[in-house]
Order: sequence, then C-alpha cells, then structure tokens
Amino acid sequence: MHFLKETYQRVDTPFLRHLLFWIVIFVFHIITSSRVIYNNVSHSIGVMAVMTALQVIVAYVTLYILMPKLLDKKRFVLFGGLLALLLVLATTGYYAAKYYYFEPMYPQSYAWQFEKFGYFSVPERLANLSVTASKAIFFFSPTVLLLLFQFYRNQQRLAKINEQKKTAELTALKHQLNPHFLFNTLNNVYALAVKKSDKTPEVISKLSDMLDYMLYRCNEDYVPLAKEVALIENYLTLEKIRYGQRVAITFDNSLHYDLKIAPLLLLTFVENAFKHGVSQEINQATIAIGLSTQAKTISFRIRNSVPAGIPPGKAIKPAIGLRNVRKQLALLYPNAHQLQIEQTTETYCVTLNLQAP
Repeated sequence: MHFLKETYQRVDTPFLRHLLFWIVIFVFHIITSSRVIYNNVSHSIGVMAVMTALQVIVAYVTLYILMPKLLDKKRFVLFGGLLALLLVLATTGYYAAKYYYFEPMYPQSYAWQFEKFGYFSVPERLANLSVTASKAIFFFSPTVLLLLFQFYRNQQRLAKINEQKKTAELTALKHQLNPHFLFNTLNNVYALAVKKSDKTPEVISKLSDMLDYMLYRCNEDYVPLAKEVALIENYLTLEKIRYGQRVAITFDNSLHYDLKIAPLLLLTFVENAFKHGVSQEINQATIAIGLSTQAKTISFRIRNSVPAGIPPGKAIKPAIGLRNVRKQLALLYPNAHQLQIEQTTETYCVTLNLQAP
C-alpha cells in the first residue's frame, strides 16, 4: 500500500493529469460519435482528433492567456470579445477541416447530408448561427470542466493551508500558555520553599503530575474532560496549600457524559480567578467553580470575589492566558461556544458553554 502511494505521488503531475483528461475526452468522442455518419474507423478517429485538438487549443488559450491577462485584471469586455473570437475561429477550423479534407476524402459518409441540406461553403456554414453557437459551446465545454477541476484543487489546497495555519496557531498558543502556567505555579513552590513548609514535597509532586500531563498527554486538539478535571483539582490543591485560609474554594462537577475538550482551556480561567481575585485580596477571597455536561454540551462557570478598591464597572485587565483562550475558542470552537464575562463591585464571573466535538 505504501509503495502504491509513493508511486502515485511520483506520477501525479500536472502534465500527466491533463494528458489523462484529454485522453478521456477523446475516447468519449469516439464512443459517442454517430456510427451512421462515421462508418469508417479512420474517418471517425480523424474527425474526433481534430475536434479534440481544437478543444485543447481553446482550453489552454483561455486558461493561460485570456484569463490571466484579461479576466484577472477585470478587463471583462475585452475578455468576452476575444473568447468569442477564439470560439468562432475554432468552429471555422472545424468547418474548414471538414470542407477541404474529410468531405472530399469520405464523400459517401456525407452524401445524405448534401442531398438533404445542400452543399454549403465554410462562410455559409458559419452564417447558420444556431449550429455555429452549438459548435462553439461544444469546443468550450472541456474548458469548463478544467475550470471546475482547477477550482476543486484550489479549494483543497486552501483547506490544507488553513488547516496548517490553524495547527501552527494552536501550537503557538500552547507554547505561550505553558510558560504562563509554569511561571505562576513555580511562584507557589518558591513561596513555600521560603517558608520551609513541610508541604513543599507535596506541592512538587502535584506539580510533577501536572507537568507530565501538560508535556506528554495533552498534545491533541481535544482530550477527555475527566483529565482536565484532574488537572484543575491538582491546581486547586496547590493553591489551597499556598493561600490556606485566605481563600474559600468550591468545585462542583457533574460529568454525566464522556466528552472531550481542548486541553488547558478551563485551567486558564481558574488561574485568572486566583491571580485577580485572591492575590490582591486582604480579606478572605472566594472562588466557586461549577462544571457540568449534557448530551453534547459542556457548561463551565467560575465566580471569584473582587478585591476591595477596584472601582465599579472597571473591567479586570485581560491576562495573556485569557487572550490565548479567546483565540483557541475561535480556532477550535467556531460558532460552537458562548463566552460571557460579567463583573460587579463584588464578583467577577465567567460562563462558558461549549458544543463538544
């Protein structure tokens, strides 16, 4: 299978694709040609070769000359005029080939036409506008197919570029988010180490578990929600050790469905709650976290107290992590998320609803 894939990639070139396309067009003409008119094999092959050759000329003059030089530059009138002239010339070439070569070479094939319609010269045949228009459409039809194929490949290429861009942006966001988290957590370890706290080993153990998860177990776009819950619980344990009685924390979660979520998404909101609601609070701060799931929906809510001294209506300045979360939501949950942030004089509340992938 791998050998076949490599072989296909080697032979899949624009030249071979176009060659195969025209072979199919030529064979289609042969199969659908009238056995009554072209009762001679060499006659049939000759006429269809001329028709296919004229279609090739029309296609590549249109695609590689008229469109880039005129249509792409919005010179629509000149483009339309030259395209019409090209189709008339192609039809004239077809009529001339029949008049000067095929009809004298194979008169028996055209005898019934001469008896029924008469023998017309090339200009007289061109003057029959309905027949000339149908021939022009015929010569232009492969060009339309090539345009459709080109459009499809361009759409595929654009989708691939967008996917690569999306992956690169998510990677960059995670690289920004991990150092941000490490900076905050290492500050916690440093504070305990300065106090020579007996809880320092426990904190380091929790931090080790979290780093193991962040570095090796959340490299996918989506991870099981249960793992993110365990990460948040470890983080809350670290913060409880650091702040002690200075903060009252509640975490209510009811996971009735095994859903997936973008990694480290919820943790950022928890970090911000401690950063803005606890670190600057003189009195006891409060943080209440709620997480629940429905059939395909994840509902997350976190409320923290606002330290005294912040003027009413003044929003807490968005942190790096929160800006990254907004970008992640736009990339991973387009039209599938609702983020609401509310602040009063006493509380700061974030509500996030996600449609699980």
